[in-house]
Amino acid sequence: MDDLYSVRGGRVVHMDLRGGGPSRAELRRLLLGPTGRLRAPTLRVGRTVVVGYDAALFERVLAAGSSR
Repeated sequence: MDDLYSVRGGRVVHMDLRGGGPSRAELRRLLLGPTGRLRAPTLRVGRTVVVGYDAALFERVLAAGSSR
């Protein structure tokens, strides 16, 4: 995975994972919910992962994925 987008409370956090990436604790915070399970919805398009829901972000990621 090259890019990770995490949406929480309307705020979008982007992590570029090509240059080393965040710590394991930071990844857990971005990917997992309070129960310890993967947050929903989770969408993978190519080498991009989106966790959480943001309509504009979904459109942008899906459009970029279809143009590859």
